[in-house]
Amino acid sequence: MAVITPPSDDIMMKGYDPNITRRLLGFARPYLWQILVSLVLMLGGSAVIVAGPYFVKVALDDGLRAGSLPTLRWAVIAYALSVIAQWLFVYLRVYIMSRAAQSVIFDLRARLFEHLQHLSLSFFSHYSVGRIITRVINDVGVVREFLTWGLLAVARDLFTVIGIIIVMLSMNLRLSLLTFAVLPLMVGATILFRKVARDNYRKVRAAISWVNSVLAENINGVRVVQAFSRQAVNYAHYRDEVNRNNLDTNLKAARVASAYPSIIDFLGTLAAALVVWLGGAAVLGEQITPGVLVAFILYIDRFFEPIRDLSRRYDSFQSTMAGGERIFGLLDAPIEVQDAPDAIEMPAIRGEVIFDHVSFHYLDDPTPVLEDICLHVQPGETVALVGETGAGKSTLVKLISRFHDPTQGQLQIDGLDLRQVTQQSLRRQMGIVLQDPFLFSGSVAENIRFGRLEATDAEVQAAAQAVGAHEFITHLRQGYDTPVEEGGTMLSVGQRQLISFARALLADPRILILDEATSSVDTHTERIIQQALARLLQGRTAFVIAHRLSTVVNADRIVVIQDGRIVEDGKHLDLLARGGVYYELYRMGFED
Repeated sequence: MAVITPPSDDIMMKGYDPNITRRLLGFARPYLWQILVSLVLMLGGSAVIVAGPYFVKVALDDGLRAGSLPTLRWAVIAYALSVIAQWLFVYLRVYIMSRAAQSVIFDLRARLFEHLQHLSLSFFSHYSVGRIITRVINDVGVVREFLTWGLLAVARDLFTVIGIIIVMLSMNLRLSLLTFAVLPLMVGATILFRKVARDNYRKVRAAISWVNSVLAENINGVRVVQAFSRQAVNYAHYRDEVNRNNLDTNLKAARVASAYPSIIDFLGTLAAALVVWLGGAAVLGEQITPGVLVAFILYIDRFFEPIRDLSRRYDSFQSTMAGGERIFGLLDAPIEVQDAPDAIEMPAIRGEVIFDHVSFHYLDDPTPVLEDICLHVQPGETVALVGETGAGKSTLVKLISRFHDPTQGQLQIDGLDLRQVTQQSLRRQMGIVLQDPFLFSGSVAENIRFGRLEATDAEVQAAAQAVGAHEFITHLRQGYDTPVEEGGTMLSVGQRQLISFARALLADPRILILDEATSSVDTHTERIIQQALARLLQGRTAFVIAHRLSTVVNADRIVVIQDGRIVEDGKHLDLLARGGVYYELYRMGFED
């Protein structure tokens, strides 16, 4: 197995971009009222956190020291109520914010899924399934954690710190300045941590993306892996390179993440020791009361607790920024084929297809795939496309389906440039059967009904009977209700192909594309399919890509493509008589 390296865009280093935060908050705008309620609850919670030690001071100085039982009772009750209020504020805030955050993530995942559905096929040739799933699941999950627990927690911690500073300064300036003396050291540690952590969390997201990508590839290709006995080699590659890289990257990030809170704890302990030492001397000298000293010690703990929490939120924030970069990188991926603003609905297709000097190349590669294609297909005509692998046959039919747009020339159906009509109205009247058809999780009937959801059970069975699939379907465990599992792996290639033919027939397309649809089936199944093709192709314009003579010999026309150009066009016997490219293909093995 070739050594796979992390995709370059996953390890790209990029400075903090405030646009990521702005765009994430843009998804939260519909739930602004819930966030505002959470903000009010957060302010209330911060207020009672700040008030708690003050009630302790009152209890000690104005209650115990002054010998006032009512004051002591009042202070204790107030402290207990502050604890209850704090619990209530936290509970309501977390509940409301969790609902808002889950709604934001729902919208974000829905937007990602919708965008993926509209991206052009060329995008998926550059991005593996594992990488895409990582962005939709893992990266969005990181954002969810930040929105649920981190967003208002940061504001709460800031308000708490500010409130504590104000109260401490009002109680004793000297002890306050002594406590704050460690802040410069804390600022220096934070700056250093920020620089190291930012890159680490980007590498962590890239590492898990690499794990998912290799895992998805090996699961999808497990049949080939086992056929060539590559299990040990693949396992060693996954364990020693892919998974080891993920482990090392996460351990490095963990070392950095664990160092910062310990530094904050040490500085907090140092500040508390200084206050106890000098504050205790002040109490003995009757410069301050014992209640002030105890309150200061409690405030120091509460002062550094939000700072410790902010350090943890910073971890989450860095991870969110890395995940946000990748999420919006996916959302910003351009949709190459889009409907024009004034696009119209495609009328009922008759089936006339005209390639008017059409050329095509991919946006990231100027090498032409198709050059100066001129082809006029009449309604109801069946055209077989033949040529060597890589000649451009599949690209040509992708242009008909408008999976790509020509880079030069014009492609028309019934006199309308395809760029003038909506993609949905075009593809609704087209059917495609691929060499390796994909079946979705669900029953056999649901897969046949895929392109025409309103079809009745009788129509589904009629379509299956027409293509010769009804017999094997009725012998399945639950007949038409048999689950096929994802990809239809429980069925043979020929059975999946017959279901795909039934699916195409039921959709009743006006233009049909068969992309090597019979090359992977056995001879018996091909005979069944050939019998069904006459029914399937009747009255439809069809483009057939095939390497078997039996599939193309009865076509109205055979178009030979070589190096992206049409080099021959005619019927089977006429092309053989010419002794040209088609004759050479036939002589070299283009036969049953």
